[in-house]
Order: sequence, then C-alpha cells, then structure tokens
Amino acid sequence: MTAAADGATAVEAPAVKRQATVARGAAQATQLLGVGGFYVILIVFFAAKAENFLTAPNAVNIFSNIAILGIVALGQAIVLISGGFDLSVSGTVPLGGIIYVELVNHGQNMFVAIAVAVAAGLVVGAANGFIITVLGINPLITTLATVSIIGGLAFTVSNGLTVTLTNPDDAPMGLNLWGMPRYVWMMFLLAIIAFVALRYTVFGRVLYSVGGNREAARLAGIRTNGITTLVYVLSGLLSSFAGVMLAHQLLAGAPSVGATMGLQSITAVILGGASLAGGTGGIPGTLLGVLVIGTVANGLALMQVPTFYQQIATGAILLLAVGLGRVRGTVERAIWARSAP
Repeated sequence: MTAAADGATAVEAPAVKRQATVARGAAQATQLLGVGGFYVILIVFFAAKAENFLTAPNAVNIFSNIAILGIVALGQAIVLISGGFDLSVSGTVPLGGIIYVELVNHGQNMFVAIAVAVAAGLVVGAANGFIITVLGINPLITTLATVSIIGGLAFTVSNGLTVTLTNPDDAPMGLNLWGMPRYVWMMFLLAIIAFVALRYTVFGRVLYSVGGNREAARLAGIRTNGITTLVYVLSGLLSSFAGVMLAHQLLAGAPSVGATMGLQSITAVILGGASLAGGTGGIPGTLLGVLVIGTVANGLALMQVPTFYQQIATGAILLLAVGLGRVRGTVERAIWARSAP
C-alpha cells in the first residue's frame, strides 16, 4: 500500500466514525422525541379521564412507584448496551428484600444487612457472567435459569410468606425528604452516577464498543469477557439494592413482589432508545421509559381499571418500543446513506 493510500485511510477512518456517531445520535434523538410525544399524549389523556391526575400528590405517587423499577432499569440498561439482557432481576429483587428484612429482624445492624443483601446480588451477577462467558451459554437461557433458581431461593428463605419488618425504624429510606421518599432521591443519585460513567469514562466507551461490535472490541484489545461479567455483576448489585429499597417502601419482604421487574425493566430501556443488538441506549432515555410505564400504571389505577390490564398495557408498550426501534434503525440508515461519500 502506498503512503498516499495510507494517508487516505487514516483520514477516512475518523470520518466514517464521525458519520456513524452522527447517524446514531440523530436516530436515537428521533426515538426519544417519539417517546416524549407519546408521553405528552398520555398526560393529556389521563388528565381528561382522571380528575386527580394532574396534582402534586399524584406526581409524588408516580415517582414513588417508579423508583424501584428505575434502579433495576439502570442495571438493565448497562447490560443491554453491552449486547446482553438480564431476566434474573425478577428473582434478585425479592431475594434482596427478604435477606434484608430477615437479618434486621434478627437483630443485625441495618448497614450490615444492606451489605449482605447487595452481596447476594453480586453473587447472582457473577454467576450469570461466568455461565455466559466461560460456559458459553446464551444470556436468555442463562438468566431464565437463574431467575427460576433465585426466585425459588427467595421463596425458600421466606417459607413462601411475606416477612414483615418488626421495627419500622429499620426502613429509614421510606421516610420523606424534600417532599418525596428517600429511595426516590436514591434512584436519581444512582442515575446521575450511571450517566457520568457511561458518558465520560473509559468504562462507558468500552461498554458501547463491546455492544456495538464485540469481535472488533476483542481484536482492539478489550477484555470482552471481563466487561460482560462486570455488567451482570452491576445489574445484580442494583437489583438486590432495589429489593432493599422495596423493603423500606413496603416495610416487608415478599418472594412474589418484583416478579415482573425483568419484563418491565427491559421494556423501559428499549423504549428509551436501547436495542437488543447492543451498542445503543442511555440513562436519560431509560428514565423516560420508566416514567412512561409508571404513568400508564398510575393513570389506569386512577381510572379504576383492573390491575391485570396493566400487564396488557406493558406488553403493548413493549411492542411500541420495538416499533420505535425499527423507526430509529431506518432513520440511522438513511442518515448514513446520505452522509456517505
């Protein structure tokens, strides 16, 4: 290859990268605008149908109800960006809550109980990462298996019963701070940390690289198996911590509470701009997706719609998210074709 060809390639590579970044950014902005428009329609609809929807107490109620799902969705977003997904959160959330309640009820220090519960989530995540990377089992099969195991363990530890906190003082995160429960502010704090990590750190750049093209990332020297294990560990940590926050909210731990977190968190993250193929998505979009799901549930409840219809609504929202993802892909390809030399 001539020096001129080498120079042309060196100039072309950054240009191609910039084109891809612009196309991807524009496509994701298109999806977020679509979701934002859909959310405005939801607000108008529920405001017309439910008298108390547009009130400050109801806004606090919405944020209180989405906080736990929001924490879980942060971990799910990291996993989806890397090119995987984690169904085991549906078992890790109740397990974390039950472990916390059992420990504090038996006299354990609150912070030690939180540490043990979160450590259980770490073990679940590490097991998922090991099975996926070392044993080579598909993430769907792996996390389907582990959600069954962990969910069964949650029922075993609690004897299939709801375990109530004997001392309400062991649930300080359920108390209000500046008008909202403390676990809501914890969700926002974790979201800020996740946003900074994904946007401004090496970890974030590596994560998007692995999700965008795993083989290219490996050839570039990135330890893809290590990153994969790490994202499942983070998901497990956040899910078990969400279970602890749920125990603070309910003043109890229950093996069946949180069983829909897997589907709901994946729906929220995809709705917010992520893709099952990996390499796309972010924290602002994830929070918007969580807010959509929470607002739908709240609005339907105010309209006195039976709760099982909310499951139908979640499925419909997932289909909407996939449809918006296809629109995003079309926009991205169109922008790429137009900007390509």
